[in-house]
Amino acid sequence: MNLKQEKQAAHYEDKVSHASIVRAIRSYLPSPGIDPLVIVCIGTDRSTGDSLGPLVGTFLQKYAIPDAYIYGTLEKPVHAVNLQDTLRLVESSYRNPFIIAIDACLGKQKNIGMICVSKGPVLPGAGVNKKLVPVGDINITGIVNVSGFMEYSVLQNTRLNIVMNLSEVISRCLYLAILSRDKAGPLSKMRFSHQ
Repeated sequence: MNLKQEKQAAHYEDKVSHASIVRAIRSYLPSPGIDPLVIVCIGTDRSTGDSLGPLVGTFLQKYAIPDAYIYGTLEKPVHAVNLQDTLRLVESSYRNPFIIAIDACLGKQKNIGMICVSKGPVLPGAGVNKKLVPVGDINITGIVNVSGFMEYSVLQNTRLNIVMNLSEVISRCLYLAILSRDKAGPLSKMRFSHQ
């Protein structure tokens, strides 16, 4: 990830800051009806820490967001093996898609539970030293555990509670950002708490 990219970050437990996550996502989105929104949720349900993406995709499906297309759920995850095929499918199915990439990442102990919104692609697999194709016009990541040592094992032993909470907040903020993108006004009347 380019360090010069603008980044908005907030902790999933800090409900007051959820509005800033919604605004950050909304600021990057194209106007409704311009480019199709494609949400690519990266990860696998075979690893607790790496299941953030598929969980977000599954939650987003329940919201039934109009004019948004979701790839990567618990039922049909998008991961290292099928990522390139999925991106080829997206490029052949939509004209000029605006891609929102969702992925788990590892970070410092103090940053576990943070949600980060950045312009530009995410680099899937970077935390476990895999070189996969960059994904997304913007990316939303959740820091699920600590990086720096035995990353595969760390992802396998990540607490499901953190991943579930992160995925619920990310999906809700993304839903509200898409829902409100044609409205420039304040978000104070919208609900940011978990349903």
